[in-house]
Amino acid sequence: MSNFKDELESLSPLQQAAIALEQMQSKLDAMESARTEPIAIIGMGCRLPGASNPDAYWQLLRDGVDAVRELPPGRWDMDAFYDPDPNALGKIYTRQGGFLSDVDQFEPEFFGISPREAIYMDPQQRLLLEVAWEALENAAVVPKKLVNESVGVFLGNSLMDYAQMMFSGAPEDITAYAPTGSGLAFTAGRLAYVLGLQGPTLVVDTTCSSSLVAVHLACQSLRNAECKLALAGGVNLPLSPHLAISFSRFGALAPDGRSKAFDASSNGYGRGEGCGVIVLKRLSDAITDRDNILALIRGSAVNHDGVSSGMTVPNELSQEKLLFQGLKNARVTPAEVSYIEAHGTGTPLGDPIEIGALGTVFGKGHSQDSPLTIGSAKTNFGHLEAAAGIAGLMKVVLVLQNKEIPPNLHFNEPNPHIDWASLPFRVPVERQAWPRGEKPRIAGVSSFGMSGTNAHAVLEEAPITDNEALADKPAGVTRPFHLLTLSAKSSEALRELAGNYAKYLESHPEAPFADVCFTTNTGRSHFEHRLALVAGSSAEAQGRLDSADYVVAKAGWEKSKVVFLFTGQGSEYPNMGRQLYETQPLFREILNQCDAVLRPLNVPLLDLLYSDDPNPDIVLSTDMTYLQPTL
Repeated sequence: MSNFKDELESLSPLQQAAIALEQMQSKLDAMESARTEPIAIIGMGCRLPGASNPDAYWQLLRDGVDAVRELPPGRWDMDAFYDPDPNALGKIYTRQGGFLSDVDQFEPEFFGISPREAIYMDPQQRLLLEVAWEALENAAVVPKKLVNESVGVFLGNSLMDYAQMMFSGAPEDITAYAPTGSGLAFTAGRLAYVLGLQGPTLVVDTTCSSSLVAVHLACQSLRNAECKLALAGGVNLPLSPHLAISFSRFGALAPDGRSKAFDASSNGYGRGEGCGVIVLKRLSDAITDRDNILALIRGSAVNHDGVSSGMTVPNELSQEKLLFQGLKNARVTPAEVSYIEAHGTGTPLGDPIEIGALGTVFGKGHSQDSPLTIGSAKTNFGHLEAAAGIAGLMKVVLVLQNKEIPPNLHFNEPNPHIDWASLPFRVPVERQAWPRGEKPRIAGVSSFGMSGTNAHAVLEEAPITDNEALADKPAGVTRPFHLLTLSAKSSEALRELAGNYAKYLESHPEAPFADVCFTTNTGRSHFEHRLALVAGSSAEAQGRLDSADYVVAKAGWEKSKVVFLFTGQGSEYPNMGRQLYETQPLFREILNQCDAVLRPLNVPLLDLLYSDDPNPDIVLSTDMTYLQPTL
């Protein structure tokens, strides 16, 4: 340090100033890089109408499934509230929507919650706990390792139906669990408490744009180094008819419960429910940690409509500003964006305004020969309101991963209030391939709140990164067998888990079996009830899981250290342990260290063990100079 100071003082004032400017520029560049660093999506979980996980969600989208149906039993008496007359007071003029099944099912003990307290928990809280856990598993992140870490929770949630139900009864029936079980703040607070997270934790309520605004805030928090990992998403679970009655009063709902985005028959939106959670990291951290990157969030933006012709009326100019700002923050040009997951509710007023804003921003960057493709997941299962943004974002991730754009349902006749002839846009009516050009695939997703708060995010397909583990492995070296381990908190849950993995292996024959085993062994929590099997392929493992051909055991409470002992003399042989050396990075690293320590030997350790032309006479000799260090 003193030498540098002396050298610096020997320079002229002009030279010193130049060095100072370079240092300042380096700091500014580092700050700008941190401010604009892409955010990696490394895990996803969801419960959506007709889809209980991301794989099922993609299948629903790919196959063009209409998941709208009648209200399931156990909610409210639809016959008492339904009336096809839109002017009937106190009634709902539609019976259908995008609904989930079994929303009353929950295993509180899994999360350390008593059954009594669980009764007073909003089902939205219960749903988020399950989906967030699954998102972490999808990211191969063990929740136990996040305890007391700076992990953020950013969730969108607007509905308080359960709270209204709990507080509308007799005052003496109100319990101490009511506030924590029903307050919006506890939607995120409960998740952070159960998982032991200590990062920024908050709930966003901007109505329909809540969950995408939550994602925007999570990205900002990561870039500001407020947290090292973030859970972001939203939940929406209508449990009461009252809001639907209100929506019926101003004609917001489609009589058939379907959102017919961009179609001439658009006549309101269909209500939907669901939950989605994504796991986020800074890209640099995700690469360092060798995470499985699903897609990147290049940038995002949030604004408000300001003054418009009505409190709930969209503002086209504000939407244009939002899109331009989102592209600027992502450092992306309109021409680079090939797909937009639109807000696309299917309302006669909202759709033309949204398409108009998209035309202003993206029209000049596209042509009829290279059009911008536009779609909306709301055509599959309705408008998920507070969870709509995360459902749209997850669709974009799946589109980028699968390099296909699914069909937009109910698009039979283009909306005549939109000047399609002058717009280089395409609404897909069937599944279409998305070929990669010279640059990575890029898409945008929009979510506009009834309250006037709008959000837009720009996503890019996952980067092609060097897998150091594979790069280090010598070519052609594979293990003939792999160990698959699973665990659960009960024997019944373990059997169900085994069945789920059997189905996964059957439906994903392309998934490397070694990677599947690595994830189950290292990226999952280890519970009391466990199973293990050894197999050489996915098909073999699937067969053993289906036939229960595996070892089952119940773990004890004591934690024992794992010890590998290689000892004895007389059982050694050439290439002993070579497969471990060639397939296990940690084993290879330690053996390389031993080789460096034993360099004084005339014959290097690795040559003794794994020479391409081994000399058994040396290795198997009784000369302790070689034999004992080798053993």
